[in-house]
Amino acid sequence: MKLKNYAIILCLALAFSTSFAQNNKKVGEPGKVWSVERANAWYAQHRWLSGANYIPSNAINQLEMWQADTFSPDLIDKELGWAEGIGFNTMRVFLYSKAWSQDPAGFKKRVDQFLTISAKHGITPMFVFFDDCWNKTSAIGKQPEPKTGIHNSGWLQDPGDPDFKDEAKFVEYEKYVKDVLRSFKNDKRILLWDLYNEPGNSGKKEATIPLLTKVIEWARAVNPDQPISIGLWDWGFNKLNALQLLNSDIITYHNYEAPEWHQRTIDLLKASGRPLICTEYMARSRNSRFANVMPLLKKENVGAINWGFAAGKTNTKYAWDTPLADGSDPIEWFHEIFQTDGTPYRLDEVNVIKKMNGK
Repeated sequence: MKLKNYAIILCLALAFSTSFAQNNKKVGEPGKVWSVERANAWYAQHRWLSGANYIPSNAINQLEMWQADTFSPDLIDKELGWAEGIGFNTMRVFLYSKAWSQDPAGFKKRVDQFLTISAKHGITPMFVFFDDCWNKTSAIGKQPEPKTGIHNSGWLQDPGDPDFKDEAKFVEYEKYVKDVLRSFKNDKRILLWDLYNEPGNSGKKEATIPLLTKVIEWARAVNPDQPISIGLWDWGFNKLNALQLLNSDIITYHNYEAPEWHQRTIDLLKASGRPLICTEYMARSRNSRFANVMPLLKKENVGAINWGFAAGKTNTKYAWDTPLADGSDPIEWFHEIFQTDGTPYRLDEVNVIKKMNGK
């Protein structure tokens, strides 16, 4: 981890952040980055945030989750019941632009249905708009079957490659972002908007900056009641990190390292003065575990959202770089909390989660 580089970026962002901040939202005007005071007042209204990145176990990717033919409210209801049972109060959930483009009204109806189910279980999710991870192309319709023993074999970049740099297509992406935000900008069932997952991943690096800059502009034009964030994830991407920091109301970040390294990241990010939420952690074979990281996050009052919930089509029980061609169980699961039937993968971990959540 290039912490020195990140510390420099953080200092630069802090030096300029006050010029972007607003204390009071004016109706009808484009929004600006929240002031530190407003961000902390918002965070104080919530009990400690904990949850997981969620996709139903029968979906291989975001399209399969949200398309009308494969949207599964009964399964979502059941699985979010498991989340409620261990005290989770939020989930990080990926939207998908093509699911919107094929049927905007139907897509928003399904989002509303998801929010109704979530609220039933005391869960206030955050939504992710775009993503630079995994497969470059996607197609509406039936999605592929999982590749045996391979982590996230069907997960989709959004908007994909080379689409992400085709500025002629930005008009459609703008319609997507603004339509969804305008429809749910005052919805108290939504925690926050995560505009772009791991910008620059998959070798894109700074080529993502034009689209990310526009996404920020579109979101601020709508000016939702909920805060906006773009999660930090690679400390070597100096320009991206500065852009993400300067335009986040709440600081979110990813960290799959052992506690001593995770603590250093927290210490640096606390210099922002803003609330922190770790929106990806927990990779057992990297010594990022519930037993050693979740208590750290609670002690530091940092929101804790791990990757993986119920084992299923995403195959994220397998490690990023350790496929198993025979599809057998890895010696130790990389991610996930529950088996497909709701049985905990490790009861001791579930007990840790419940204890941290006061269950």
